[in-house]
Amino acid sequence: MTPEELAQATGARLDRATLFLPLIEAAAPDFEINSAPRLAAFLAQVGHESGGLHWLTELWGPTPAQERYEGRADLGNTHQGDGFKYRGRGLIQVTGYVNYAALAEALNIDFIGHPDRVAEPDYAVRSAMWFWKKHGLNELADVGQFETITRRINGGFNGAAARLALYESAKEALA
Repeated sequence: MTPEELAQATGARLDRATLFLPLIEAAAPDFEINSAPRLAAFLAQVGHESGGLHWLTELWGPTPAQERYEGRADLGNTHQGDGFKYRGRGLIQVTGYVNYAALAEALNIDFIGHPDRVAEPDYAVRSAMWFWKKHGLNELADVGQFETITRRINGGFNGAAARLALYESAKEALA
């Protein structure tokens, strides 16, 4: 893949694609993102979630939805301030204490004590790929279940049209 193809697949500027290309290529085999359908679906989703490989930390208002991160047992946000501390980071916006703890264990990095590290480019890629594999998204990509992938990442269909447009661009770029 070239930086231009990565930019097309994710909606990224060329400089961002150039930065992230070697990181994506190095990590993809570790998470079995090893075919054109898997890579196209992954790149389209992270392209949308990160605003074209640009936002590695969730923009914080806080919005009403973000305020609901506080005290959410399903996210493990049991202490005051956990919602903000463990807000979305990485190319897929890993969110919540529970997910940070599982990611820390999987990658053997202290993301609980140092949550900002998830936004470092290498960990932004690896966290997204970890989430992807952990949630069975490779298998969904294999059978073209892009809508189900979107639901598993987003919990709904936020940005569905934009995600689908990126998916078509990614498939074209990787053809």
